[in-house]
Amino acid sequence: GGGAADAAGPEGTEGLYVLLGAGLAAASHPLLYVKLLVQVGHEPLPPTIGRNVLGRKVLYLPNFFTYARHIVEVDGRRGLFRGLTPRLISSTLSTITRGSVKKAFPLEDMEHVSNKDDVKTSLRKVVRETSHEMMMQCVSRAVSHPLHVISMRCMVQFVGREVKYSGVFSAIGRIFKEEGILGFFVGLVPHILGDVIFLWCCNLLAHFINTYAVDDNFSQASVIRSYTKFVMGIAVSMLTYPFLLVGDLMAVNNCGLRAGLPPYAPAFASWIHCWRYLSAQGQLFRGSSLMFRRVSLPMD
Repeated sequence: GGGAADAAGPEGTEGLYVLLGAGLAAASHPLLYVKLLVQVGHEPLPPTIGRNVLGRKVLYLPNFFTYARHIVEVDGRRGLFRGLTPRLISSTLSTITRGSVKKAFPLEDMEHVSNKDDVKTSLRKVVRETSHEMMMQCVSRAVSHPLHVISMRCMVQFVGREVKYSGVFSAIGRIFKEEGILGFFVGLVPHILGDVIFLWCCNLLAHFINTYAVDDNFSQASVIRSYTKFVMGIAVSMLTYPFLLVGDLMAVNNCGLRAGLPPYAPAFASWIHCWRYLSAQGQLFRGSSLMFRRVSLPMD
């Protein structure tokens, strides 16, 4: 007995978060897998001709469902979950780290911004909250990144049909032997930069919109305020997407797998080199949409 009481304790909730996180990671895995293959530029299926809103002919690349069906045809249903184990470990490490950092550095007087605060006080609170969130995010990102790298390398083996990375432990040994400790952190810098820019833009924009654009006399003010951050999150994540893409491409670049070598990508000297290369090709948002994927070629 006492299960409910135990579950309500901090350890119980943390266990629950880990389980929820793992469940979400498993359920969303095929989506992330297809996204990664699109990010590296693997297009095994021909585009189809469709019409856009204006009735003009447009070439569309296969959407998520068509692509996923292709993976199942090649690798069977289980093939959609390639690289899931390291990803689950990565998401669990991330959740646990967040919890530990939160415990170690609690944000004192976490009263949220209220209407009674003057502009300076409320801004100071937002800055403090965001700095705290940023610290948690950076630490958990750094801790979970090595397994994120392994997970991505397992997934992109689909492209060249390699079996270089199979188990988590053998992958750890392999990366350590071939690339040293730094091999576990390739692509971490753009990921962290993306996280940091995302957090600050999101929190500050939401704060200013809520402070200056939402009138307190409005009956639904609090509801609107809670949505603002959500909407801002979607908008800002579009802006920071290139950081995510570059981080993912760096993690698989030049590691001996076909997906990280020409013709898919040259060997990049740094993530800035990768960014410039994608930018020159107009590919900084490759993989950001998995439903309507137009071929970037003009057709009449």
